[in-house]
Amino acid sequence: MHRPTVVTALAFGSNIGEKQANIERAVSLLNSGNDLSLLQMSRFFRTPPWGYRDQDWFVNACALFETTLDPDSLLDTCKRIEDDLGRAKSVRWGPRLIDIDILTWGGKTHGSERLTIPHPRLHERAFVLVPLHDIAPDLDIGGKTIGEALALIEEDEIESIFPLDL
Repeated sequence: MHRPTVVTALAFGSNIGEKQANIERAVSLLNSGNDLSLLQMSRFFRTPPWGYRDQDWFVNACALFETTLDPDSLLDTCKRIEDDLGRAKSVRWGPRLIDIDILTWGGKTHGSERLTIPHPRLHERAFVLVPLHDIAPDLDIGGKTIGEALALIEEDEIESIFPLDL
């Protein structure tokens, strides 16, 4: 049976160890199976910590993937990769080796105890909006494009730091 594909937007962050390499490894692992195929990847951005401020700066990026996974299976895959790469539980918004967030899934909404799509705080976070704008400025989420949402928030401390070599 053929499973339909949808496009999903994922956000990546790391502030422990080799930050860019952690994200590159996560993207590579997601792209290595039959359920996800990388379509487009943003540049890498140096971003200040958000929420819990007493920690090192982050590297953030976003990517668009084509997937046959339903939202909950996609979440399971993302969590498994975080675990495989060595992510340890920490304080909320604290330091992390790798973080993978599902931002969108096929332009649809999804709500469960484990997962809300689109990501409920997407429009508040420059560290997500800036890299997502890099690859999908016209993506409409909740009646606003990424470009429109980005124009409403402060992004002064975010800078592109690495070209992409995937």
